Amino acid sequence: MTQQEVFQQIVEYRRSNRKFDPTIKVPNEVIERSLKRAILSPNSSNMQLWEFHWINSPAALEQMLPICLNQSAAKTAQQMVVFVARPDKWKSRQQWHLSQVKKEIEGEATKAQKMMLQYYGKVMPLLYAADPLRILAALRLTISFFGGLFKPFYRTGGASAVQVVTQKSCALAAQTFMLSIAAEGFHTCPLEGFDEKRLKKMLKLPRRTHINMVVAVGLGTEPGVWGARIRVPYQEVVVKY
Repeated sequence: MTQQEVFQQIVEYRRSNRKFDPTIKVPNEVIERSLKRAILSPNSSNMQLWEFHWINSPAALEQMLPICLNQSAAKTAQQMVVFVARPDKWKSRQQWHLSQVKKEIEGEATKAQKMMLQYYGKVMPLLYAADPLRILAALRLTISFFGGLFKPFYRTGGASAVQVVTQKSCALAAQTFMLSIAAEGFHTCPLEGFDEKRLKKMLKLPRRTHINMVVAVGLGTEPGVWGARIRVPYQEVVVKY
């Protein structure tokens, strides 16, 4: 079987299953492998502003049930993972990148190393730093406006723009995780119906974090698949230039 055929099989196998078999456990090794694969997902500037909270114990799973509004996928899940965007961790991730570059420098820095030091040392603080008076947000908008007057330019803004960037990266990791679970022969259900405030409290998350999604994991059942996989026609969603 070719790589294309294997991948097609995995994509077709992955379905949002809302009722898992309560008698079949999902081995911890399956979750661990899938989380390690999720870490390899593409993300903005390789800042990796995400966290994956693995809900594993029976007590924690029980605590998740009312938070996830008693949905059947949460009720029957053998494991759960909460994908969290962490824009508040930008500084520690920035410092980590700088330390990695500095470790590689022997003698005089190469052109590429200097570029990386500049990028993580100056560009990242400009993009991610938050200030109560919104001075930096105004500066970003000003730079975007004048920079984009006469040529294509990366346009950014305030905290909402940072939130969008980190949420996109986190969602990519969640999709990698779900495809990995499918490759392992199990099923997932991404949940959007949950009480974010209570979940953040349970996970002891600070204010500036954003829960991207909750993914329930188990071995799916036939009643857990709600009908055929219906999609809008290809011609309606694909625009070719």
